[in-house]
Amino acid sequence: MLERIPSGFISLLARLSIAGVFWQSGQTKLEGWHVSDSAVFLFQEAYRLPLINPWLAAHLAAIAEHLFPVLLVIGLASRLSALALLGMTLVIEIFVYPDAWATHGTWAVCLLAVIARGPGWLALDNLIDRPRMRPLPAASQG
Repeated sequence: MLERIPSGFISLLARLSIAGVFWQSGQTKLEGWHVSDSAVFLFQEAYRLPLINPWLAAHLAAIAEHLFPVLLVIGLASRLSALALLGMTLVIEIFVYPDAWATHGTWAVCLLAVIARGPGWLALDNLIDRPRMRPLPAASQG
């Protein structure tokens, strides 16, 4: 019975669900149109990511947590967006909240579903790629 669930529906649900998680996180980093001082403070004092300036990390995270969810919702560059958010998930799990593996595992499953199966039928990626999927016209016999 479960095999009757269309994979396109599963991909759509995965895209929308994980996009909401990252969008909400991105919103917590903003004050108006700017990255908040409190977000920079968290990256500086609480998260302490190695090899990256806290100010830059806060800004890159805020951009990524808004850009990639929007792309996932509209289904544009879906696999690339899911891969980028999977990378963020791994960084968060390894360096920020290592005890939240159950939550991050759930995020990873959603992202891996999009990476492995594609964005599904309701996605701009599908419309853009469709012309390449059409069979070539048969050569006329002369």
